[in-house]
Amino acid sequence: MPIHDWTRVDAGLFHHFHLRWIGSICDALNTGGLPEGFYAIAEQVAKCHVQDILTLHLGETGDAATGGVALATAPPKTRFTVQAEEEVYVRKASRIAIRHKLGDVIAIIEIVSPGNKSSKHALRSFVEKAVEVLDQGIHLLVVDLFPPSKRDPQGIHKAVWDEIVDKPFELPADKKLTLASYSAGVPKTAFVEPVAVGDQLPDMPLFLEPDIYVPTPLEATYAETWRTFPKPLKRLLE
Repeated sequence: MPIHDWTRVDAGLFHHFHLRWIGSICDALNTGGLPEGFYAIAEQVAKCHVQDILTLHLGETGDAATGGVALATAPPKTRFTVQAEEEVYVRKASRIAIRHKLGDVIAIIEIVSPGNKSSKHALRSFVEKAVEVLDQGIHLLVVDLFPPSKRDPQGIHKAVWDEIVDKPFELPADKKLTLASYSAGVPKTAFVEPVAVGDQLPDMPLFLEPDIYVPTPLEATYAETWRTFPKPLKRLLE
C-alpha cells in the first residue's frame, strides 16, 4: 500500500484516518506484537502537549527480557542512526528517581498531524513534549507523513534532535517524509527512515528498553485502515 499524499485533503480527513490508524496499531500490538505483560492503549494528553498519542504501559508481569528483539542482535535497518554522545557526561550527575513500574508509560507512538506544524507555537509544543518524554526515559516513535514546513525545513526529526544535540542532518531530496524511532537510553539514539509519497511504510522499531525493541507494523496497519476508509474520500487521494 503506497503512502498517500495527505496534503491534497484537509486536515479533518487525515484526522479521521489518524484516529482509525491508531486503533489499528493498538490492535496489532495487543494481538501478538508486544511481549506478555505489555499493552497498548490510545490516550489523549491533557493540555494538548502531544495530541492523540498511543502509549505503552508495563504491566505486572512486564519484562522486556521475555520478548522483543535485542538491538545488538538485529539492529533496525533504517537509513540513519545517530547518537547523542555528548549527553553521556551530563547524565552522570547524581540523581534519584523513584518509580512504580505498574502502569508506567515506557513508550509513545506519535502520528504527526498538520496541526503539529501549523504554527511556531504548535511545532515548539510538539518538540518540547518529545524531548521531555525522552528525558524521562520514555522511548518514542514518530510517524510524519507530511513534508517539511518552513518551521521544520529538514523534517520533524531534525527539529527534535536539535534540542538534544545540534548536528547536521539533511533529508534526501526524494524522501521528505520522516519516520523516527528514539531509544531513550544513554546516549539517546535515533533510528531515522526517510520515505516518500508512493513508498510502502517499513516496520519501525518500538523500544521497550534501551536495547530491546519490537517492530511496529506500520504498513499492515496503514493498509487495514485504508481498506475501511470511505470510498468517496479515497477518490480524493487516488
